[in-house]
Amino acid sequence: MKRRHLFLAAAAAAATRVAGPAWSQQDFSKVEVKLTQLSPTVWMLVGAGGNVGLCAGEDSVFVIDNQFAPMAPKLLAAIASVSKRPVQFVLNTHYHFDHTGGNEPFGRTGALIVAHDNARRRLSGEQTIAFFNARQAPTAKIGLPVVTVSGEMRFHINGEELHAFHVPRAHTDGDLIVHLRGSDVVHMGDTFFNGTYPFIDGGAGGSAEGLIAAHDRVLAIATDKTRIIPGHGPLASKADLQAYRDMLAAIVKRIGDARRAGQTDAQIANAKITADHDARYGGGFIKPEAWLQMLLGVTGR
Repeated sequence: MKRRHLFLAAAAAAATRVAGPAWSQQDFSKVEVKLTQLSPTVWMLVGAGGNVGLCAGEDSVFVIDNQFAPMAPKLLAAIASVSKRPVQFVLNTHYHFDHTGGNEPFGRTGALIVAHDNARRRLSGEQTIAFFNARQAPTAKIGLPVVTVSGEMRFHINGEELHAFHVPRAHTDGDLIVHLRGSDVVHMGDTFFNGTYPFIDGGAGGSAEGLIAAHDRVLAIATDKTRIIPGHGPLASKADLQAYRDMLAAIVKRIGDARRAGQTDAQIANAKITADHDARYGGGFIKPEAWLQMLLGVTGR
């Protein structure tokens, strides 16, 4: 009980860290964590922030991402409803605060944090996410990844092989995708926003072409039965990802064709080249006009 009280105090302190003006006003007290079981050992958790993956079994508890800092107590309570074991591993799919905000409170429970080399580098210093006019403060030492990888790595736990691999210059320069082979589940982090136009962090090395390449890599290993956990949005299928990839590739091609024809980016932005996809993907937090402006900055660069 004493350890739990100390953890809750640490989580409350972490919750005071303001990452950006829009999110600092969110009332996390009203958010409930929803668990969806995908196999005997794998779950998807939805709360506030990026979708969380959970692998829990006889060996260990392995968590993929941990949302905003104030969600940490709720996530740990949800995980405890599945397994009484402590969280042993936390893998960050990238550095953004809606996926790594729980690093410090999870780290204080003893979890080993894993990420790409570039994600640790960005977590170690102050970052500015210009598109949202948001500042991300450096993560304290207790919340920094202690194991980093430049390419790929594997975990053999709970009867699963978890294959984490880097996809270059996609959503950021430090993205990891995790394939839970035994359960045929893929966690894509923010390389996939199911149902909405994606955010690509060009200031952190992201690019449209890299995002499409990431989609192609997952499509190459997915089957019609694969369940795909996106960074945001509902659980997806291979068909959902294929449609998403084709949408993005079509719009990127239109940008390239227009530039080669001599059009300026201002002219392309006014040409409504996303109109045939807006009904399906334009209802998210980034509206079509703003998304196209962002996409122009991360395509062909």
